Amino acid sequence: MDAESFTGIYREIARAISVDVAVEMYNLFRGQQIIFPQRLYDQDFIVTYVKENYNGHNIRELSHMFNYSDRRIRQIIRQIRSENTEKCESEG
Repeated sequence: MDAESFTGIYREIARAISVDVAVEMYNLFRGQQIIFPQRLYDQDFIVTYVKENYNGHNIRELSHMFNYSDRRIRQIIRQIRSENTEKCESEG
């Protein structure tokens, strides 16, 4: 059995990943419609990653990594700074 034995999406999965994965997906999801979100990463993960990895000069790199616009990364940075400011004010 090879990828060419399958139909449609199962053939694509078998070609891209493996025949075994295509069979497993068939067994798990046959007859169902599956829609994959456009975003791979959870928003909380992205905020944490930006918080830990933003160095003041890598907005473009971060935007490419998450397929976000530069503007969206700047919004996340502003959100982080705002949260940090609020935290400092509540401690002081």
